[in-house]
Amino acid sequence: MSREDAPKSFNRRGFLEWIIAACSAITAAAMVVPGLLYLWPAAKGGKAEDVEVKGGENLKPGEHSTVQVRGKAVIVRRDPGGLAAYSAVCTHLGCLVKWDAGKEQFLCPCHAAVFNARGQVVSGPAPAPLPEYKVKDVGGKVYVST
Repeated sequence: MSREDAPKSFNRRGFLEWIIAACSAITAAAMVVPGLLYLWPAAKGGKAEDVEVKGGENLKPGEHSTVQVRGKAVIVRRDPGGLAAYSAVCTHLGCLVKWDAGKEQFLCPCHAAVFNARGQVVSGPAPAPLPEYKVKDVGGKVYVST
């Protein structure tokens, strides 16, 4: 009886082939799953939430404050025309934008995206404007809602 005729058993070579296949499958999954999650973003929605802006009643025209709404940074600012709130997360790659009161623009420090005072893209790689949030002044207190 020759080696080729012997029944196949799980030997060292078979074990190594199995390990290589398992590692390849894990690596492929680690590369494919984030891509799929990017293509199918999480569902949005849920219960509306009002978040008080601490010190919001003291905001003077041209001043701003950053708050967390549902775990996302939001910039609330007071203009001569009233209050406005926009997401502080750049729509390009998710960097946090800063409000530049002198230029009256939102500036992204990561990839030089620029948004105007209404959150519209002025320049840079950002594909969409900054999402706007509802803001209200109730009894002197400022609230941002989703």
